[in-house]
Amino acid sequence: MDARVIVCVFAALVFPVFCRFNLNQRRQTQIFSFDWNNCAGPDAPAVLKSLSVAPDPILIPGDVTASASGSTTVELKAPLSVNVTLEKEVAGIWVKVPCLENLGSCHYEDGCDILDQLIPPGQDCPEPLHSYGLPCHCPFKTGSYSLPQSNFFLPKLDLPYWLTNGNYRVQGVLGALGKELGCLKVSMSIKSD
Repeated sequence: MDARVIVCVFAALVFPVFCRFNLNQRRQTQIFSFDWNNCAGPDAPAVLKSLSVAPDPILIPGDVTASASGSTTVELKAPLSVNVTLEKEVAGIWVKVPCLENLGSCHYEDGCDILDQLIPPGQDCPEPLHSYGLPCHCPFKTGSYSLPQSNFFLPKLDLPYWLTNGNYRVQGVLGALGKELGCLKVSMSIKSD
């Protein structure tokens, strides 16, 4: 199991838009000015408490160091909807990117199903999740989760031409039974050769 799966496990419930990879693509991608914040109310059940990603810029392919912590006061189980809003800055105006081939501003019926596609049920969670006892499948029990600082290798990304070279804002809203469970906003700049 390689690092792209680990990154997608972390991202899949919030930002499945970025979880497509192609190991044969020849260009290099840089992600810089990465920033994040919670966008749910103070009583949200699912909260990302910390996230650290280095270096800046992140070179893809390349090595990245990441750590994260979060908690949930409710069990996160299927179906777990994910609403993604992706915006790109065009001439100083933020433009919503439509959902094209499951990329962009999309609604995903069940984030748990996305995780099952990335890591088939019955298969061990990839490292370092396995070593730290972190789950990679639904349900996620109530409690706190922490990924200590860990090193990963990110393979080359397979991004469509319209999703390269620019400033982006992504918002992911996690929900179940019509209720918002958590919300996360990420901003970044992407540059591809």
